[in-house]
Amino acid sequence: MILIFCGTPRFAVPTLEKLVDAGHSVPLVVTQPDRPRGRGMELAISPVKESAIRLGIPVVQPNKIKSNDEFRQQLSALSPDAIIVVGYGRIIPQWMIDLPRFGDLNLHASLLPKYRGAAPIQWAIAQGESVTGVTTMRIDAGLDTGDILLQRELPIAPDDTAETLGPRLSTIGADLMVKTLRGLESRQIQSTPQDNAKASLAPILTKEDGRIDFQRTSNEIFNRLRGFQPWPGAYTLFRGRHLQVHRAHPIDQALELAPGQISTESTRLLAGCGNKTTLELIELQPEGKRRMPARDFINGYHPQPGEKLGQ
Repeated sequence: MILIFCGTPRFAVPTLEKLVDAGHSVPLVVTQPDRPRGRGMELAISPVKESAIRLGIPVVQPNKIKSNDEFRQQLSALSPDAIIVVGYGRIIPQWMIDLPRFGDLNLHASLLPKYRGAAPIQWAIAQGESVTGVTTMRIDAGLDTGDILLQRELPIAPDDTAETLGPRLSTIGADLMVKTLRGLESRQIQSTPQDNAKASLAPILTKEDGRIDFQRTSNEIFNRLRGFQPWPGAYTLFRGRHLQVHRAHPIDQALELAPGQISTESTRLLAGCGNKTTLELIELQPEGKRRMPARDFINGYHPQPGEKLGQ
């Protein structure tokens, strides 16, 4: 097939590369404009652009697409059979949806209709799911509401984070997109409307999502810490200053600690959570300091009995 590929993050790269490996023609890649990044705020290219350059595929990076006549003419001239969209980061206008004979096909990192939105991997972990997956779907005018084509499940390990789960989902998703195109061409795939009554949302993350609420149970806090990696992570306040929690784990030990109250047991740092649960804080980073194990934090800050996190 003749395919136009729209994508930006690292998650999208395996799909682009698999489509090329499968023998499809990809005459154009569309990705977000280069963005300033890092301490020096130098312009950095997206992972998808980097992959396209390596594959020798022309790249366009329009600032807007809805009312961009030049971009529209460029895509129309290629007469694509399908437009593949993986984490592009822009709402696809109706003219792009109507352009190819097979429509615009999206790879979404959840088992739709669950976790529609910008951060499905993060929210699936944060909500304590044990299984997630990938979905190929036809894009329509809604937010991840189009008809489902194919799905594949993937278990979430108890110690998975968004950083460990994402690459596995991107790999199986790439294979699923190739299989989807094969099925559409042979007319062996029937699209299925989503059950909107079963839909849930995975909105874009904000810094506030990383703030630890010690009224939650230790398991809930642990799941959010795993899901919100690398950003916004999990953080709180200690003695009025920012404290990042890099590693923590719920423990079975029942202690009479109020939510947020900390206690030390030798080199262990424990925090009370909701429903009389306890979280062991394993690796922390005080504001302006390096990451450190709980032992070093205890030796350096000497937490006092009754002190609380979050204030």
